[in-house]
Amino acid sequence: MVGRIRDEDIAAVRERVKIDEVVSSYVTLRNAGGGSMKGLCPFHDEKSPSFHVTPSRGFFHCFGCQEGGDVFTFLMKIDGLSFGEAVERMADKYGVQLRRDETGQDDRPKGPQRRRLVEAHAVAQEFYAEQLATPDALAARQFLAERGFDQNAALKFGVGFAPRDGEALWRHLSGRKFTREEVIAAGLVAMGRSLYDKFRGRLLWPIRETNGDTIGFGARRIFEDDRIEAKYLNTSETPIYKKSQVLYGIDLARKPIALTSKAVVVEGYTDVMACHLAGVETAVATCGTAFGDDHARVLRRFLDDHAELRSEVVFTFDGDEAGQKAALRTFEGDQRFVSQTYVAVAPEGMDPCDLRIKKGDDAVRELIASRRPLYRFVLENVVKRHDLDRADGRIDAVRDAAALVASVRDQSKVTAFAQEISRLVGADIDTNQVLAAVRRAAAKGPQPDRGMKTPRAAERTPEAPPPAARVPDLRDPRFGIERETLKLVLQHPVAIGRTSADIGLNDFVHPTYRGVWEAITAAGGAVAGQNDAGWVAHVRDAATDPAVSSIISALAVEPIPANRDIDAGYIATHLFRLQELTVLRRIDEVKSRLQRTNPLDHPTDYNKMFGELAALEQHRRTLREKIVGSQ
Repeated sequence: MVGRIRDEDIAAVRERVKIDEVVSSYVTLRNAGGGSMKGLCPFHDEKSPSFHVTPSRGFFHCFGCQEGGDVFTFLMKIDGLSFGEAVERMADKYGVQLRRDETGQDDRPKGPQRRRLVEAHAVAQEFYAEQLATPDALAARQFLAERGFDQNAALKFGVGFAPRDGEALWRHLSGRKFTREEVIAAGLVAMGRSLYDKFRGRLLWPIRETNGDTIGFGARRIFEDDRIEAKYLNTSETPIYKKSQVLYGIDLARKPIALTSKAVVVEGYTDVMACHLAGVETAVATCGTAFGDDHARVLRRFLDDHAELRSEVVFTFDGDEAGQKAALRTFEGDQRFVSQTYVAVAPEGMDPCDLRIKKGDDAVRELIASRRPLYRFVLENVVKRHDLDRADGRIDAVRDAAALVASVRDQSKVTAFAQEISRLVGADIDTNQVLAAVRRAAAKGPQPDRGMKTPRAAERTPEAPPPAARVPDLRDPRFGIERETLKLVLQHPVAIGRTSADIGLNDFVHPTYRGVWEAITAAGGAVAGQNDAGWVAHVRDAATDPAVSSIISALAVEPIPANRDIDAGYIATHLFRLQELTVLRRIDEVKSRLQRTNPLDHPTDYNKMFGELAALEQHRRTLREKIVGSQ
C-alpha cells in the first residue's frame, strides 16, 4: 500500500500513546510535581535534570538544550526514525491499525523501513535460540555449561546458535517474506558470490535496545575449523545498530540501575550473564569497543546522574597491563559522570564469569562490593612504575601522575588527587610540590601538530558578520503575561474555549510569542484544541521558525504558577490583563502624538485623537473592572 498515513489514524495513535511510558524506556523519570516528570536529558550532557515530560499533554521539553515535542518527535530524535516510522512503532505498541491514503504522496523513507529491520532481528533471534537445542549445537551448549550457564540462563538472555550451513538463516528469513534488501541492510546476511549468513557456526548473544528490541548480535567462535580467526564477531554498523551507542544487557539492567542509582560495567557477554545470575543485576557491557562518551550518555539517563544524587559506576578490569590501560582510558573520560566511579579487580586476574565458576555467586557480589575509587587505582598504577627508592624516580612519578591530574576538568578534585599522589610517593614529596607539578603540566597544554603553519593574511578566516538584532529575553518580566497566557491556551484549550476570541496578534509584543500566536491561529485557534488530543503537536507543526517550535514545547510542559484552580475566572484574569497591556500601549502612543500636535494648526486631528484617548481610557477602566471581578 502506498500513500501517507491518514490523519485520523495519526490522531488515534497520539490519543492512545503514553509519552511517559515510552520515554521511560530511555530515561529515568521522577515526579517533579504539578503533573510533570523530569530526568536527565538524553540529547545533551547536563549535571542537573532539566528534561521535563508532561503526560497529560503528551509533550516533552528540555529547558537546557531546548529540544521538545511530542512522542513522535522524541522517537525521531533519539532513534533516528522518520515521522512515519515513529507513528508505525507506536501504532504497533498500542494496537492501532494504520491505513494509508492511496492518492497521497508516500511518506515512507526509501530503503527498508526500520520496523522491518527490527522484525528481521526478532525472527533471527527466535531462530537462533531454537537452533541451540539441535545436535549441531552440542559444542555451543558445552561452552555454556563449562561456564556455569544452564538452559534457563540461555533462555533468560536469549542465547542462540548459528548453524554451520551458510544459508540457513537466509532461507528462514526469506520464508518469512523478508527481502534480500531488508536482510542485507539489517546486517544479518551478506552478498558474496551468493547470499550467505553473516554468522555461521557460532554461539550468539542478542544485543538489545533499552526497550527490548533486538538490533544486533555478538557471536563467539567455538569451532577450531572456523575460517574466521576472531574470537568474537559483532554486527556491523547498520541503520539500527551503532556499537558506540549500545550496551549489552541494558534491557535487563535499566530498571535495577534506575532503582539503585548504581551501574556495573564489565568486559564481555558472559560477564554480564554471570553478574546478573549472581544477583548483580545492574551489569552491562560494551559490544566490541571501548567504553566511550555515547555509552556514558546511555548509562546516565538511567542512573539519574546529577549533582543532587551521587550515583555509582563500577568498572571491572583485569589486573594485568591491558586492564590497567583500560582503567587509564576510563579515568581520562571520568568527567562524563557526576557519579562516583570505582574499579573492581578480581584476584588472580579473573573476570566475573571465571570468578563465579571457581568461587560461586557470593564471590561475584563481594567483588563489586570491594570496589575501589577509580582515581586511586589509576594513580597507584602510574606511581608504581617508578623506583620510589630513588629521588629521581620519585620526581618522575610525580611528573607523570601530575600530567594525568592536569587533564581533570573538575578543579574541585585536583587538590584531593594531589594529596593522594603525595601519600603514594611519600618521602620528601608534599602536596604543594604536586600541585606545582600539576600547574606546570596544565600550562603546557595540548601541543600543536608538527608542520602546522600559521595561515597567511589572505588565508585567515574572514571576520564574522555582525550579530543579528538581539531578541529580548523570553523571561523578561515585561512579557510575563504573554508567556502565561500562551501556556493557558496550549495547556488548557478546553477551559479557554471561545474566550480567547478577543485576543489578537497585536496583544503580543515579543516576536517569538507573536510567532506562537500565529502558529495557534494557523492551527485553528484555541477552539480547535478543545477536542484534539494532538493539539500542541498541531500548533508546533504550524510553526516555521525553530525558535517558535522550541518555545511551544517549553510552554506546553512548564508549570503554571497558580495558587488556585485553573478555572474560567483564572483564565479570564490573564486574558483581560493581556488586553489591558495592549490598551495601555495604545494610550501611550496616542498621548505621544497629542503632545506633538498643535491643536490650533490641526484641530480636526487633535480632536479625533482626544476622542480616541477618551475611548481607550474608558476601555481600560472596563477591563480593570473585569479583572477585579474575575479574581
